[in-house]
Amino acid sequence: MRLVPPAGPQRTLVVAQLISAVGDGAYYTCSALYFTHIVGMSATRLGVALAVAWAVGSLAGVPLGHLADRRGPRGTAVLLAFATAAAVATFLVVRSFGPFLIAVCLYATAQSGLTAARQALIGGLVAPSERTEVLARLQSTLNAGLALGAALGGIALSIGTRGGFLAVFAVDALGFLACGLILLRLPEVAPAAGQTAGGPRLAVLSDRRYAVVALVNTVLLLRMPLLSLVIPLWIAARSSELGWLGSALFVLNTGAVMAFQVRSARGVSGLRSASRAVREAGVLLLASCAVFALSAADLPLWGMATLLVVAATLQVAGEMKQSAGSWQIAFDLAPAHQTGQYQGFFGTGVAVARTLGPLLLTTLLLDWGAPGWLLLGGLFLAAGCAMGPAVRWAERDRARFAPAAAEAHAVPSPV
Repeated sequence: MRLVPPAGPQRTLVVAQLISAVGDGAYYTCSALYFTHIVGMSATRLGVALAVAWAVGSLAGVPLGHLADRRGPRGTAVLLAFATAAAVATFLVVRSFGPFLIAVCLYATAQSGLTAARQALIGGLVAPSERTEVLARLQSTLNAGLALGAALGGIALSIGTRGGFLAVFAVDALGFLACGLILLRLPEVAPAAGQTAGGPRLAVLSDRRYAVVALVNTVLLLRMPLLSLVIPLWIAARSSELGWLGSALFVLNTGAVMAFQVRSARGVSGLRSASRAVREAGVLLLASCAVFALSAADLPLWGMATLLVVAATLQVAGEMKQSAGSWQIAFDLAPAHQTGQYQGFFGTGVAVARTLGPLLLTTLLLDWGAPGWLLLGGLFLAAGCAMGPAVRWAERDRARFAPAAAEAHAVPSPV
């Protein structure tokens, strides 16, 4: 695998992703402890604020994606990168719940919009046959940046002073400022021609077939809170001696995505192969959940550790398949002149998984144990198998209306 993409827009996007991810990795590592231990906010208030923020962010993705379609994705992405930097910078002076809630809502909104605008940039700058590989490379870069940032955050945690935490926030803010400046080096992408014509401004909100596809993908995204929240708690409830394994499995996941996400995406080149990849992801995630369920048995420490490593390996394999397939599907089913708003809508699944996933999965898995794992695995399998029919249903709709849409949004030739 080529570590550095060729010079041009792909390399610029990768560099911007890496710099912003380093800051975010440090922020994610330190923010919870800073606001609870240094600022003095309760864990409950912190959780409520984050849930509200990501809910607000999920609602903002579509209109900000539409803004990228209408005004041009490069300028929109740059402004949202700067807005993210400003939101993080306010954490330097936040000392109470109210200002924190406002700041974290601005952060989540800008992040959601930036993701949608960046997807629209990729749609305008990268050939359709190369988009999934580019997104895979960006995901690999994201994981590398988060890992490096987490190491920097670990230094701040070891210092444990207010100044150390504030230095982390400053690094994150400067990272997004640099990200915006780097994105300015990309070629300008003209606003989508169709946005100047009549018709609904936020057409994706009335596209039921695309909504079904996004909903199926959201079910699969419930895997996201597993590694960061549920699995460490699952391990701690069974053996205090294996507490270190939660961090080790996180490193395993991050390293696997860095090394193999691009390779995993190479077989995905259209809706058929993308649907097959998502179906295979459902099978792998079911197998992972089944092995996690087995770890609930009365086993020696080495046996439990072995099962947990096998389960985490199956999980990351399923994650990479699901990611590659969903990227291709999200782009191929979106009208070319509305990429931003459609990507913003598809991306709300991440916010939903972050908001509802922790409560749902802690109840299902920590309270129900092995049966809960098997139920979750069955849900993943059902969603993976449902993606193909949902995509074919949405594809028929596109095939029926594509000629009329193309005619309606055609740009007249200059006279």
